[in-house]
Formats: sequence, structure tokens, C-alpha cells
Amino acid sequence: MKTTIKHLQRYKQIAALCWKYGRSDLVSKMGEDADLVPDPKEKEAQGEPSNDAAQLADDLEAMGPTFVKLGQVLASRPDLIPPAYIDALGRLHDRVKPFSDAEAQQIIEEELGVRISKAFSRFDPEPIAAASLGQVHRAALRDGREVVVKVQRPGITQQITDDFELLGQVGAFLEEHSEWSRRRRLAAIVEELRVSIGHELDYEREAQNLIAVGTSLQGFDLLTVPQPIVDYSTRRVLTMEYVHGTKVTALSPVARLEMNGPALADQLFQAYLHQVLVTGLFHADPHPGNVFVTQDNRLALLDLGMVGRTTPALQENLLKVLVAVSEGKGEQAAEVMVRMSQTGPDFDRSRFENRVAQLVAEQQGLSMQQINVGGTLLAATGIGADESVYVPSQLTLLAKTLLQLDEIGKVLDPEFDPNAAIRRHAATIMSERLRKQATPGNLIASVLEMKDFVAGLPGRVNRLMDTVADKELEVKVHVKEAGLMVEGLQKVANRIASGLVLAALIVGAALLMRVETSWRVLGYPGLAILCFLAAAGGGVWLLANIYIQDRESQKRTQRQ
Repeated sequence: MKTTIKHLQRYKQIAALCWKYGRSDLVSKMGEDADLVPDPKEKEAQGEPSNDAAQLADDLEAMGPTFVKLGQVLASRPDLIPPAYIDALGRLHDRVKPFSDAEAQQIIEEELGVRISKAFSRFDPEPIAAASLGQVHRAALRDGREVVVKVQRPGITQQITDDFELLGQVGAFLEEHSEWSRRRRLAAIVEELRVSIGHELDYEREAQNLIAVGTSLQGFDLLTVPQPIVDYSTRRVLTMEYVHGTKVTALSPVARLEMNGPALADQLFQAYLHQVLVTGLFHADPHPGNVFVTQDNRLALLDLGMVGRTTPALQENLLKVLVAVSEGKGEQAAEVMVRMSQTGPDFDRSRFENRVAQLVAEQQGLSMQQINVGGTLLAATGIGADESVYVPSQLTLLAKTLLQLDEIGKVLDPEFDPNAAIRRHAATIMSERLRKQATPGNLIASVLEMKDFVAGLPGRVNRLMDTVADKELEVKVHVKEAGLMVEGLQKVANRIASGLVLAALIVGAALLMRVETSWRVLGYPGLAILCFLAAAGGGVWLLANIYIQDRESQKRTQRQ
């Protein structure tokens, strides 16, 4: 670890934060190691509050953008932390302390290469939202179009780089000393978060995401994605269309009566399934602050800095998992999760499948208001971590996304059933996947492969028939673990042969007892006694050998 004064001060801040909230109801809810959770009587004696959610949000904000982002991640995980923390950390999405207007204008002028007055006919100095990585100002272009300008916080790139270097070291330390952290690969999670935030810092990438997701959702008439103004966007400045609307969670009862909530919820869910399982690029952060209801009663998806990507093979497995969970087939969902994941040395398939099946079965008895498919998937990934099943990060990201969608869907339509929505749209998703695969390129490749197969088929058939006619056909059978099987048979044969030799010695000794000789031992014929002693020694050796070999085989099996 680095030991400069700056780094030591940061270590001290992180340690103080972990100590303060590692002994609270937050960690006990998250399921951390039992020895880190204090006795409630001890807490009461110390006079510590059991829940200080608002203070946690303030402390994270005081520690800087990296920890504000971590707070945002926690705020989107109601399956992990208590509701009070969800509400308190929710403000970190867009109500963080802003930086000065002078700094914002300086960054814009440096990035665009022109003065603010030249680029915009109007620029509001007061930001309309401020988050961990940047803040947003309203403005108008010279042609009169209303836009918003997203400006990155000054010096944030270096600060996040330094913070994640320290967090990576802390994660590695915790993995060495905590079974909970080791099973969940905490260091790998920190690295994934570092890469994700690095992508969010590149506003040019976000502009590309806005264009790509907007194109993929053109067939959904109730959804819209604000498009970027490319000429006014750089790595640290993003200018995009202004959306006239309201946060989905800030709608008044009257506004909800005027819109078709069930249709909005259903199409939003269908659109995300389309993104994840067909296009392979999806908006991975649909928290309520990023979903607006526009004036024409459509849903606008904002802030596409965090996106998820899925490959065709992964899309197929994700679809199988979603359908299995929605239909209550826990064993099938567990089987697909194992197939798409890595497993550890102490993985127990039957125990994992039983736990996932129990989890899915419990969901089937809940009412529509209680069903949460995203929470079920997140709980299943948590079971996987406990049972040494390391699921792809895309599955966890999808589960988190669905968890947030469940919340939005129930705001739009209290009777919204995500399981029914998955079953309802599964057939449509499959047909879309088939149409996507039926591209001219795929068809040409298939035709070329068929041509090669047909052209080479007569030659292959002739060679096969000639081999059969010349009686040269050989069939090679590869038996899995044949060496172990042969070794086991040899051990059995050796033990049987040893037993027969010992039995022959005993029978021979008994016959020699009737032969009178001058050499006697303990009053018995000496040769007969020698045979008896040899048989006894051989029997002891055989039993000891059997015991030792069986113990070694058992240990070898446990290690494997």
C-alpha cells in the first residue's frame, strides 16, 4: 500500500467510515460477517444510533465524487439496505452540492473552444441538477433549440483514479481477511465499478450510447431518448435535447389519471427486454431520477453513461433464466445459472439448486404488489456467491436494472406484474432474435458452409465405403478416466491374489501339522509354525495396505 501523507489521510477517512457504519444496522442488513456486527446491547450502552441514513449520505458527499457514486449504487439496491437508507441516499442521484458557475463555464469554453455567448443564445448559470460526476445546466442554441449541457466536475478524473487505487487495495485486504468478501470477489467488483465509472466520465461515449439506444427504441412509440448535439459535445461536455417532463416518482395524482400507466409500464418493460435480449445494449441505470414523463405522456430515458452489453450466447442464457424465474421453475433457472457461470472448488450443485428453487417457489405465493423479479434474480446471485457460483457481471447488472424497473412499473401501474410481462413478451423477443440472426451476412455464411459440405460429401462417402470394403474400419472408444478404472481393477486383482496366497499358507500349515519332525517350535512342527507366522504377517500387511490406500483415495477425491 502507498504510504504518502495524502494516501494515509485517505486510508484514515475510509477506515473511519467503515468503522462508523460497519457497526450499524446497514451492515447487518447486508449480511456481512457476524464478527463485524456488534451486540445490540453493546450499541445501546455506547449510545450509538442504529440508523443514521441521512448522516451516511452527508459523509459520502463529504468524501468526494467516488463515494457519492458508491452511495448511488447502494441507493439502487433495496435488496441490500434498509428503506431509510434508500430514501436518504436517493438524493445523491441529482441533489449533490454543485460546483461554481464560473468553473462550469470555464470547462465548457475550454472544451468547445468558443465563448459561452458564441455557442449559446442563453445559458442558465444555476444548475438544474448536480450529481457525483457532473452537473446539468439549461441552455438554448443559436437556432432556438432548448438543450441541457452536462459539465464534468473539475479534477474529477484524477481524484477517482486515486480513490479506486486505494479502494482496490482495501478490497484485496478484505478478501484476505473476510470469508464474505472472498466469496463475493470484492476486489473484482471494485475493478468492475472502476471501469464502469471510467466509461461514465467519457461523455463522447455517452453521446454514442444515446444515439444507439435511441435507434434501438424507435419501434416503441411511448418511449423517447434525448439525442445529443454532437458538435457541442466533447469528452467533458455533453449537450443534448431538453426534455420537458417530470420525474416518474414526482407525478401528482392528477397527472397519473391523465396518462395510461399500464401501457407505459408494459412498454417500458418490453423495451428493456428488447435491449437486453435482442440489441445487446441496454440502459443500466433506470433509477427514478433517470426516467421522466414528458408533457405528451411518454417516458424519456436519461443519463446513458452506464450501459450494459450482452453477447448473443449470453442473451440466450439470460432469456432462459428470466423465463424460468417467471414461471416458477427454480431448478431450471439454477441449472442455466451454473452453465453460464464459473464455479469454485467447494461448489455443491444440489444445495445451490435447492436454495434457488426455494427462493423462486416463495415468489409464487406473493401478490402482484410484492412480486419483484429483479430482487429475485439479485437474491439468486447472492446465493451463488455463498455457494461458490460466480455469475457473469451482466446477470447482476440485469438483475439490478430489473429491480429498478419493478419500482418504476409499480409507480406507473400498481397492478403491474413483471412475471406476466416476461411471459407475455418472451415469444416476441424470440421472433425478434430470429429476425436479427437472419441477416444477409449470416445467410451467405450458411450458404457457403452448405456448399463446402455438399461439395465434399461424395469424397467422404467414397472413402468411408472403401474403408468398409477393405475391412480397415476401426472404431476407437475413449473411456473417460480409463486410467483410474484400470488402476482400480489392478488393486482388486492384487488383493485377491494376496488373499489366495495367504489362504494357501494357512491350509499348507494345517497339513504340515500332521507331519512329525525333529525340529519343533513351542511343541509343534517348526515348518508348520513358520507357515502360520508368514500367513499372520501377510494378513496384517494386507489389512494395513488396504486401509492406507483407501484413506489416500478418499483424500484425493475430496481434493478434486
